Formats: sequence, structure tokens, C-alpha cells
Amino acid sequence: MGSAGETSTFLFTSESVNEGHPDKICDQVSDAVLDACLERDPLAKVACETATKTGMVMVFGEITVKGATIDYEKVVRDTIKEIGFDDEKKGLDYKTCRVLVELHQQSPDIAQGVHENRAADDVAAGDQGIMFGYATDESPDFMPLTHSFATRLGKRLTEVRKKGICPWVRPDGKTQVTMEYRKENGHLVPLRVHTVVISTQHDDNVSNEKIRADLLEKVIKEVIPSKYLDDKTVYHLNPSGRFVIGGPEGDAGLTGRKIIIDTYGGWGAHGGGAFSGKDPTKVDRSAAYAARWVAKSIVAAGLARRCLVQLSYSIGIASPLSIFVDTYGTGTKSDQEILEIVKKNFDLRPGRIIKDLNLLRPIYKQTAAYGHFGRDPKVEPTFTWEIPKKLEF
Repeated sequence: MGSAGETSTFLFTSESVNEGHPDKICDQVSDAVLDACLERDPLAKVACETATKTGMVMVFGEITVKGATIDYEKVVRDTIKEIGFDDEKKGLDYKTCRVLVELHQQSPDIAQGVHENRAADDVAAGDQGIMFGYATDESPDFMPLTHSFATRLGKRLTEVRKKGICPWVRPDGKTQVTMEYRKENGHLVPLRVHTVVISTQHDDNVSNEKIRADLLEKVIKEVIPSKYLDDKTVYHLNPSGRFVIGGPEGDAGLTGRKIIIDTYGGWGAHGGGAFSGKDPTKVDRSAAYAARWVAKSIVAAGLARRCLVQLSYSIGIASPLSIFVDTYGTGTKSDQEILEIVKKNFDLRPGRIIKDLNLLRPIYKQTAAYGHFGRDPKVEPTFTWEIPKKLEF
């Protein structure tokens, strides 16, 4: 990268997948089950995994819901229908697929160590682990542009399918964006899009020429501003030549296998824990949301141009074991000073995270496709962790 203060350029790539990708089907089903539980019992304890393969979806895990009977099979079928899998030719049909349900009570050993006989603010972490949050000022949503563009391309693919703009598009698909950046004293300046890759499932009777023309004109140019595209930008549009078989027929799917897509597209860091299917007492989810909230608040306050935050927890303990801040040399104060500001402004016990971000609501299925971070809170106000906190310092 060169010596301190020297400018240099480099390439970086992020990918995304559509809501019809097998792993994303599973994330959405798991979070639909979570929402169904929270609708009936805001204090429900949920750890729901999903697996899918041709003609089959299985939900399994541990759930405690008070005073409610939930038709989990209906939740699964409704979610698959909403995604758009309504014909076996697409790889799954909500009407005819087998739905297997193996959901059992949460372990009492976990319950007594985490939330029983504790005040709401003192609810302990449901597991040990490390969680990261990241923010950068290279875009209005404080997200890496490679990730934002890849995510928005996938969302646009779904939009042109559901609105009939490109009726040949089927639900499964993947996107990938490589950008050229300049690095200036830790700050990132996006210069241009180097490469775009789109692979979308399609009807059997559409030509590759039609696919490529529509993807360029109706998807890419509708998402990526022209200032980032030039005559050197490379496009790989359905480069395999055929993608008719897709969804769970093409590949098996599992909850929690798209954790980089769910977060920052390879930027920052990741602690390894997935989000979907987990109620907010699971710090894999709630603390990762809080870490993003902290990082975004730091950048929005002008304390840094980029920021990475790490939190760590132990099962049975409420307060984080450690808090780490790295501003990549872009801070207006030292990282230690910013860490003290974080400690002064944020209570990062799980119970307070849940309270401050209002997480005991059925808001999670909408997070399970197209990213948990970078959403516009003015458009999607349930993404409370995207609203920067006004910091006192």
C-alpha cells in the first residue's frame, strides 16, 4: 500500500445473493419463524435453523413460546410463496413441497443461566462470542460501496422479476462487484467499478443475448451511477451460459451460510456467528447490531472516517468482556479516547441493547435478505441500529 500518507489504488470485491438463493430461503424461513413467535410472545426464546433441498424444507431447533400455538408449516409455506417459488420448475413449489418440523423447548440449563430471575437490563449473554461492527463514510449509508452495489443489484433482480419488467428471471441469483479504490491515510475513496458479475436463474426459452442486454440496461444501469462505469468496466453476465435449474433443486440450502453478505461484504471483520433464526438475547445477533450502531455513530459524529468495533461476551455474564475500536488512522481523536466516548455513551449489556434498539418486535424477516446493515431508517424505521446516536464528548 505504500508508506504512511502515500496514496495508492487497489481492487476489492463483494458479493451478494438474491432472496431465492437456497441459503437465503433458509435465512428468511428461520426469521419468519422467529417473527411468528415474537408476534405472540415478545419474550420468546428462539433458535431456529432451516435446511432445504429439492421439494423439501426442514425447520429444526429450540423454541420457548408462552401461551401460543403456531402453525410452523404455514409459516414456512407462506415464506416460500412470497419469495416466488410457486412451481417445481423453479426448484421448489410452496404448494407441494414437504415441510418437516423438529422444534423443541429451549434447554433449562441455558434458561437459568441467561434470563430466569434476572431484571430486564441484566439479562446475560446467551453464549460466548465475538461480534464486529463497521462503518465508512465512502457512501451515504456508511457502508462499503462494493457491498452496497452488489446488494442493490440483487434487490433489483428481484424487483424486475416481481414487477414483470424481466419476466424471464427466476428467483435464484448471485451478484458480485469489484471496485477500484484509492487509499488516503486510512480513508477509502471509491474510483470506479472494475467488474460486475451477475448470474441469474432464468426461464428455459430466453436467449443469452436477451439475458445480457436486460441485465445491463434494466439492472446494472438502474443501480450503479454512470460516474462509476467506464469503457474499461468488465461485465460477466450469466457467464456459465445456462442457469435454468436453481433454488434448492440446484443446491442445498442452510441457515447462516451467507454471513459476509449479511454484514459488510468482506470489509471490517466478522466474528463467525450468523443472525437469522435467533431472538435478540443471542448476542450473535443483538451485539452485532449494537456494534454497527456504535461504529456508525462514531463516523456520523465526525470522530472518524472509518471505524471497526469489536465486542466480546460470555454466557451468563451481562457486560461485554471487552470493547475494541479501530479507526484505521482516520480518527480526529485517538482510538483510546474514542473508546472512552463509546463507554460513556453506550450500555452494551444485552438487556440494554434489546431495550435501546427495541428488538423484541417481529422485525426480522425483512433483515434476512439484502443485508442487515446499510438500510435507510427513514424508509425502514425498524432498522433502529441504523439511526446514529448523538454522542456526548
